[in-house]
Amino acid sequence: MKVKKIPQRMCTGCMEMKPKKELLRIVHSKEGEISIDLIGKKPGRGAYVCMNIECFEKSYKTKRLERNLGGKISEEIYAKLKDEINHE
Repeated sequence: MKVKKIPQRMCTGCMEMKPKKELLRIVHSKEGEISIDLIGKKPGRGAYVCMNIECFEKSYKTKRLERNLGGKISEEIYAKLKDEINHE
């Protein structure tokens, strides 16, 4: 039997490669809208962050999410993201 390969993505906070399922995806659509992608299937440029508040804070301070997505992220999106991480 073939072993199924688990997709890996890099967290923008700690810069570690982790399984895609363990990370939260933020997506920048072609229309310019930035949103949180809970399912991981929305079309557009994606960036990932761990379900860890320290990783989120590090990513926020260094503005890595904005750089990876190529757009300005509103405080509202950051607040939703922080809520989502605290919920998990």
